[in-house]
Amino acid sequence: MGAVNTRTSWGWVARLLHWLTAGVILFMLGLGFYMVEVLSAQDSETLMERFSLTQTHKSWGFVAFVLVLLRLIWRTLSPPPALPEGLSSGEGMIARGGHIALYVCMIAMPVSGWLMASASPLQDVYGIKNMVFQQFSLPDPFQPGSEELDTLFKRIHFYVGISLVLLVAGHVLAALKHQFVNKNGLIRRMLLG
Repeated sequence: MGAVNTRTSWGWVARLLHWLTAGVILFMLGLGFYMVEVLSAQDSETLMERFSLTQTHKSWGFVAFVLVLLRLIWRTLSPPPALPEGLSSGEGMIARGGHIALYVCMIAMPVSGWLMASASPLQDVYGIKNMVFQQFSLPDPFQPGSEELDTLFKRIHFYVGISLVLLVAGHVLAALKHQFVNKNGLIRRMLLG
């Protein structure tokens, strides 16, 4: 199977980018939930663990953003296969709209996280930079930080996260429907081309 998508199958580059992105996003959603919901205590040990995980979360958020950009570039260079046969026009619209919404959320999630971290006044107080795997720092557009912007970007990050969870769930359910109800081999195409 080739690297380039055809009218009926996904090439290995698109499949690799799809599964890498899916893995990173699922990891990030789980890590984000753990950081916010499980590590909510304010003792110093928990705060240090949360700080460490936040740095990891920022780094993998950057990776997620780069993967989505690569997917968009590849999608432009090698357009995706046609939708499976037998879809109604309404199902086609839902599929296309769902994919657009997924891409919007996959971009908005890391961008809102970066903006939230950049706007945090704590970053200025403690001299924290938005580091990516301790190799380089991301730009900081908000110096000094702003509590109002921090709150705004936290809300955006939260609601985009909820939207992303719902869209991913819908995406998986639709793929399962196509594979097992419609029996059109959709999952096989994404696994094997």
